[in-house]
Amino acid sequence: MDFSAAVDTVAAIARAAGDIILRHYAAPVAQSAKTTAIDIVTAADTEAEALIVAALRDHFPDHAILGEEGGAAGQSAATADYCWYVDPIDGTVNFAARLPYFCTSIALADQERRPLLGVVYDPTRRELFSAVRGSGAFLNGQPLRVSSTPTLLQSVVTTGFPYDRFTNPDNNLKEWTAFLTKVRGERRLGAAALDFAYVAAARLDGYWEKDLKLWDVMAGILLVQEAGGTVTDYAGADRPQRLERGRYVASNGHIHGEMLAVLASV
Repeated sequence: MDFSAAVDTVAAIARAAGDIILRHYAAPVAQSAKTTAIDIVTAADTEAEALIVAALRDHFPDHAILGEEGGAAGQSAATADYCWYVDPIDGTVNFAARLPYFCTSIALADQERRPLLGVVYDPTRRELFSAVRGSGAFLNGQPLRVSSTPTLLQSVVTTGFPYDRFTNPDNNLKEWTAFLTKVRGERRLGAAALDFAYVAAARLDGYWEKDLKLWDVMAGILLVQEAGGTVTDYAGADRPQRLERGRYVASNGHIHGEMLAVLASV
């Protein structure tokens, strides 16, 4: 498979989905709840995913496709050589609130869930982050490199909170508090795929979060790795995407050990 050609195809698909998303963004945003009142879906999510799934199926008919909003096509992800992971709008709560921090995330992985190709597109800024395994990470065609920040105290980091945080005591509040006094800045931005991309682009030095699904992370993992960063679980083991819902730490590499130590302390 020609991954370099494929990433151009996927970039065009992501931009087309971005046009749909911006059209909805300019109008009143209709929304409905999924698992909880704060886990929502909009018409833009479903329309953008339908376009992405149809286009991927047209270009890659032998591949499996898994989408956050239920869009699926092709072979089973368990048996196909390749599977696409699609999040049409990562950061739907931001989108519905008209906060311009959301994106489309599309990634291709093999049977071992190793990301091979990833695209993250922010339509509000016209920023397209892309990566192919072994070929580097890019923003609008320009190479990306993670930050050189040497210590956690000098770092700006970000995280997110699970949808069941009201009822689940493992809700990241202890971790948030533990980091607060050990970093230059701590942020909660609201879109996991963009958080990964911002680590790759040296806009953030580190990121951690639990309970992430595969379509949230596949493209972002590859972006960080190809930009020279590190991605592990909370215990430091690589390839946390082996789990359906994992715990992820992404960093510039220099502060990774310190981040793991903070997480281990709570």
